[in-house]
Amino acid sequence: MAIAVLGAGCTEKENHSVIGKQIPNIENGRMTPEVLWSFGRVGGVQISPDRTKILYSVTYYSIPENKGNTELFIMNVDGTNKHQITHTATKEAEARWMKDGEHIAFLSSESGSNQLWTMKIDGSERKQISNREGGINGFLFSPDESKVLFIADVKYGKTAADKYPDLPKATGRIVTDLMYKHWDEWVESIPHPFIADFKDNTLKNEQDIMKGEPYECPMKPFGGIEQLDWSPDGKIIAYTCRKKTGKEYALSTNSDIYFYYLENGKTENKTEGMQGYDINPKFSPDGKWMAWESMERDGYESDKNRLFVMNVQSGEKLDLSEGFDQNCNAISWSADSRSIYFVSCWHAVTQIYKTDLQTKSITPITHGVHDYGFVAEARNGLIGVKHSMSKPDEIYFIDPVTGKEAELSFENKELLSKLKMGKVEERWITTTDKKQMQTWVIYPPDFDPAKKYPALLFCEGGPQSTVSQFWSYRWNFQLMAANGYIIVAPNRRGVPGFGKAWLEQISGDYGGQNMKDYLSAIDALSKEPFVNKNKLGCVGASYGGFSVYWLAGHHNKRFKAFIAHDGMFNLEQQYLETDELWFVNWDLGGPYWDRKNPVVRRTYANSPHLFVDKWDTPILIIHGEKDYRILASQAMAAFNAAVLQGVPAEMLIFPDENHWVLQPQNGILWQRTFFEWLDKWLK
Repeated sequence: MAIAVLGAGCTEKENHSVIGKQIPNIENGRMTPEVLWSFGRVGGVQISPDRTKILYSVTYYSIPENKGNTELFIMNVDGTNKHQITHTATKEAEARWMKDGEHIAFLSSESGSNQLWTMKIDGSERKQISNREGGINGFLFSPDESKVLFIADVKYGKTAADKYPDLPKATGRIVTDLMYKHWDEWVESIPHPFIADFKDNTLKNEQDIMKGEPYECPMKPFGGIEQLDWSPDGKIIAYTCRKKTGKEYALSTNSDIYFYYLENGKTENKTEGMQGYDINPKFSPDGKWMAWESMERDGYESDKNRLFVMNVQSGEKLDLSEGFDQNCNAISWSADSRSIYFVSCWHAVTQIYKTDLQTKSITPITHGVHDYGFVAEARNGLIGVKHSMSKPDEIYFIDPVTGKEAELSFENKELLSKLKMGKVEERWITTTDKKQMQTWVIYPPDFDPAKKYPALLFCEGGPQSTVSQFWSYRWNFQLMAANGYIIVAPNRRGVPGFGKAWLEQISGDYGGQNMKDYLSAIDALSKEPFVNKNKLGCVGASYGGFSVYWLAGHHNKRFKAFIAHDGMFNLEQQYLETDELWFVNWDLGGPYWDRKNPVVRRTYANSPHLFVDKWDTPILIIHGEKDYRILASQAMAAFNAAVLQGVPAEMLIFPDENHWVLQPQNGILWQRTFFEWLDKWLK
């Protein structure tokens, strides 16, 4: 049983419904699903105006209550004086420093919907600032704190009741164009940016800066307040928007950065003519430059993520990442406006880099086997957040000259000290076309080379997504290893971090070279004396789920068990069911009826559903019914095909989960079902 640890300053009565840190009993140092859900999830890092303190959040989950809660913390940039500043049963999120460095603003659902609050950094003087119907999704104070920029949902389209007022209880949706569903929701509202005066601790004179336009800002499903920014003088708001709707929206990734001028209310497109994603504007501290992340080609969501800057006065644009065959993410300015920091993945590890604005030189700062996901400048150094396959996110101080790191947060130190982690090893494997492919191998704790272990081939999703040093609360390699499996995780064709040619080979070749890469990896490891080649499994989600379905019809009896989560089974079905059509147009080559296109013919001829007559191996199929990227009908079709073929099969369907599994008890059910299936057929 897990024992709750009371938050500092809380009585037992006050803490009754507060979800906080829990220290579970751990047997033999082995990870379990329950242990995995006990980790604190560090996020929301913000550096104080004087760059001496760190504000951050930690989220813990309760399996019995089937929910999580987020609390706020502050510490010095050297890790000292760490203290928790909230102790409530309601989630505090999106916390940000106010300009005096003595107060913070944050969102809380204490009064029902998410509203804007402020308090002192010791947790006192907690005040509700907004009382907006429908709540607020994100916010940024203007530099002088006279105004607040915030995100709120506005109604999109018409309901049946709008058309027929005498049918107020009718539940039918009348659909007249595409993008009527997106990710995990029916599109009945979209986010818009608003500004309001901040006066007398309240918000007044609210204005929609998009003036009721029928476009979303920030962009769903994952965009937030990072897609907007204030200029340092408070005269300009930069925002990200794809000003398209319906079919046009579904076919294009062409978003732009717009400037909204507060003095006259005018809007100007600053990236007009740039065809791909342009997102996440960041003004330099001196206000002379704006940096943003940019992709070149429309319709290709996995194009190289470039680092662009624009001279705000002249409009001149520069690509600071020209010649840099890597992505640039999580950009942040230096205080002197001369440099930009960012993170980038190369050879399946993600480091912090620095680029000089004048010379355009790019220099790596950190080194090691890990993934950084955040970087910001602090006094005398950098603050970063990183994780690995063996450790969840923690906050670090980094020397910008030497790259030397020092952990600051230690949120999970006690729990990690009780666990035995398996060895993570990098291997380079020769593929069928004589290329070298980086592959991670994760061994069980207390690995004994004299024994033989079952092994799992992990098939990555995306497909353009690196098997980097990620830490997952579902596809957790250390949890798999703790259950006695060797994990083989190749960075097959189609993943970033190995150059443009390696990345782009996969588009239009779903059943081709990348599948040979998978088999090269598992064949190489199955030759090891400690691998039981008669006990091999194959698992994956999304494109990894497609890979499992495809390999089930082409594996030549290598595997004894398959698990496919949220995978594409019938590509013709997928083309017409998915929400973002730009993806299938680019990666599948276009609609299946375009028979004159050789890429289209090859793609759909490799649809897994065409090879179910060759299925001969037990398969577990998992899917969420709120997954509108890959509909659950794909899973049901695959399950039905397996049963009709006489193949042992099981299906786990979640009515209330999307492309992921986010609720604690559903997550535990997922993991128990996952390992029960593998143990049944591989042990």
